[in-house]
Amino acid sequence: MASTDGHENNGFVGDSPSIPGQFRWSATIDHSSIYVVDDDNGVKRRHSRSGDSIATEPAGFSSTAALQPQEAETGRDQWGKGIEFLMSCIAMSVGLGNVWRFPFIALENGGGAFVIPYIIVLLLVGKPVYYLEMIIGQFSSRGSVKVYDCAPAMRGVGYGQILSIAIVSTYYASLMATTLKYLFESFQRILPWTTCDESWTDLCIPSGNMSSSMESSTNSSSAVQMSSSAELYYKRVVLKEIDSIEDGIGLPDWQLTLFLCLSWSIVLLTLIKGVKSSGKASYFLALFPYVVITILLVRACTLPGAVNGIIYFLKPQWDKILDPKVWYAAVTQCFFSLSICFGNIIMYSSYNKFRHNVYRDATIVTTIDTFTSLLAGCTIFGILGHLAHVIGSEDVGTVVKPGAGLAFISYPEAIAKFDVLPQAFSVLFFLMLFVLGIGSNVAMTSCVMTVIRDQFPRVKNWHAASVIAVCGVALGSVYVTPGGQYILTLVDHFGASFIALVLAIAELVTLGWIYGVDRLCKDVEFMSGHRPGIYWRLCWRWITPLLMFAILVYNLISLEPLTYQGQVYPNIAYDFGWCIAAFGLLQIPIWGIYAIIKQDGKNITEKMINAFRPRKNWGPIDANLHHEYKKFINQE
Repeated sequence: MASTDGHENNGFVGDSPSIPGQFRWSATIDHSSIYVVDDDNGVKRRHSRSGDSIATEPAGFSSTAALQPQEAETGRDQWGKGIEFLMSCIAMSVGLGNVWRFPFIALENGGGAFVIPYIIVLLLVGKPVYYLEMIIGQFSSRGSVKVYDCAPAMRGVGYGQILSIAIVSTYYASLMATTLKYLFESFQRILPWTTCDESWTDLCIPSGNMSSSMESSTNSSSAVQMSSSAELYYKRVVLKEIDSIEDGIGLPDWQLTLFLCLSWSIVLLTLIKGVKSSGKASYFLALFPYVVITILLVRACTLPGAVNGIIYFLKPQWDKILDPKVWYAAVTQCFFSLSICFGNIIMYSSYNKFRHNVYRDATIVTTIDTFTSLLAGCTIFGILGHLAHVIGSEDVGTVVKPGAGLAFISYPEAIAKFDVLPQAFSVLFFLMLFVLGIGSNVAMTSCVMTVIRDQFPRVKNWHAASVIAVCGVALGSVYVTPGGQYILTLVDHFGASFIALVLAIAELVTLGWIYGVDRLCKDVEFMSGHRPGIYWRLCWRWITPLLMFAILVYNLISLEPLTYQGQVYPNIAYDFGWCIAAFGLLQIPIWGIYAIIKQDGKNITEKMINAFRPRKNWGPIDANLHHEYKKFINQE
């Protein structure tokens, strides 16, 4: 609710002459006049009298009505409630990586000692960039491409990020399909990964409790080449994985393809009405995983050996804290966990009301993301500690598989040894994974949808969502083939990880240097009534870009030929990967040249200068606010 002495959802009282809403213009603004702002498509947008106006009212008249942030008549959707934005950001940032990537990365890089560099990186990279992207998205009400109207020559950064996020969404859905496969199989009376298939007799150690005598043989030399039934089930039944892709990747598995279609169908239904429908779903997508994690953590703490697993996870290895690899791991984990510099945060915040308190939300989301990673780590390693206890291993690390193997091999194997209702805990775990995946994929799909609808306003939400879903199924079918994991690893490396770092640096340079921190701070003052402090300005201008650049340099120096499970890719695969990376990075010069050509100017020099300056229509999308913003900027 709005109060009579402050902004709605803003957490401060406007008592400074420089705060918008109390700023006194030298001339009275006529609210009956109509201000018009042209967008890129030549569409003239008309202001709303009941919009988020901050025009000055005559003396003695309350300006509260003018401060009410209501949806302007701009044809752009808005969140139904501010809490929906927060929940959507939590559902987006808290994803599969928090459950299976963070615990393994932390364990590999110092255990509890990894938390120290991770929190430092969170404060110097994660939180500043998250807040920055929320600011620029909410201020401009533009998606992740049109937001570069602040520096048109850099619009290619947005297109590159859209390409990257589209690539990620296709293989993310394939992981959700695998999760659904496990979820449905969990309803069987005997979990299928607990027993060995007849064809695995000489290779397999059953994961179920009935095989404790066989499990004890894992420490013997005769069992060195043997694998658990959970691992063989994942590789041979679910993935049908092949040893090499020299002869091709094979045909899509029909079951995984059906689950892939189901995954995209749920994403489509969630986005059928854009943020208006996804906002309602965000409550469940954000909160349900915490219910499951809490249940699993409580169950884990009651299992013998669980405490040893948690201690193994949290025990600091102080000798690693000065290792550059640990800091590199902290930056990359923070970067990808929070989904910064992919365009998602800009997109979500662009649907906010103009005076929403994004500082509060940025603080909440970044804190919750870190807390969730630690909570999930304790839960997973508590259960893996029980697994190590059951098979008689002193080293919990022997039962830990990296990456997706932690979710689809180690955890199912641990569940198989539960005495009470293993099916129930299996259903809960994989349902939680699926909900986490849906929350993240909804954000990625929304990002692509927003770019389409910003460019083509007549396209309806369900039209855009349907086209994306069909394309997602078609492209995602590649990842559900026997060679799909090879392609997933290749595409993730070249299409997401590598170019994401380069584009992130380009984004930070654009906003912090080309557009400028000073101009950005003025925008924040106009929008929220206060200027960001020295901490934010130092991070945006110096600390964060330099840290990201250092990570990129380290990444290039330590670059090694990509492999999958020790297998070297064919040369054509590397060529394909570099083509993906080049296509993403070439968006910057291509769109930069296009912007220069399109700019007004008497000569090439003047065109180039104008291409790096904000467009004339840059600013709040509401026409009345836009008019007042221009006055606010011009008199600074």
